Amino acid sequence: MMRSPRVYVDLPLAVGARVSLPAAQSQHLTLVLRLAAGAPVVLFNGDGYDYTGQLLDAHRTATMVACESVGELEPAPALRVGLGLGVSKGERMDFALQKAVELGVDRVMPLFTRRSVVRLEGDRLAKRQAHWAGVMLSACEQSGRRRLAGLGQATRLEHWLAKGQPGGILLDHRSDQPLTELPAPAGDLTLLVGPEGGLSDGERAAARAAGFVGVRLGPRILRTETAPLAAIAAIQALWGDFGG
Repeated sequence: MMRSPRVYVDLPLAVGARVSLPAAQSQHLTLVLRLAAGAPVVLFNGDGYDYTGQLLDAHRTATMVACESVGELEPAPALRVGLGLGVSKGERMDFALQKAVELGVDRVMPLFTRRSVVRLEGDRLAKRQAHWAGVMLSACEQSGRRRLAGLGQATRLEHWLAKGQPGGILLDHRSDQPLTELPAPAGDLTLLVGPEGGLSDGERAAARAAGFVGVRLGPRILRTETAPLAAIAAIQALWGDFGG
């Protein structure tokens, strides 16, 4: 049995409400998925619930959905994991963001570092921020998350560190300390991963001075799009919701 299409809307939702979907969502349901009136759909707006309903009509630019029932509230995460991620090239960054959301990351901060290959500012940065937000939103839709993962405005690593980050863990293959030897975090956790080429010696020293603990995941050097995903999965298995 195919599951019903699941769509995010930035609108209030409630059982009994009739919701007029924006043009983009209407076009996706009617032109891409080719749904007709009467088809079941699931809506969510990030409030922690899924709202099940059906299409009342199926027009390209103005589709109406009747919300008929609401699901269970998504529980609060066992561990809130933040990710400070060095900005990398196009598909690598998209892949890391998409999979980090699927793995349950709570928030992501794109970071510009000394070795960042990608240079963005002004309109180019604004467009890339909007693109990243779309990637993360699509990952929420696909993975069934009922709460949205946060995306911060890209900034320099040193500015981010200066603000103070809770439970800092620096992924560093040079470290002698494996992740599995760390004590369980007492509160939120923040993972820092560099871009292609990693962080410079000075940046790693600055992170440690800001309270980050350097750890390694094993004997291999992981690519920039692989490293955060392996670390998040390990963190979720050790202390988060992978343990049931």
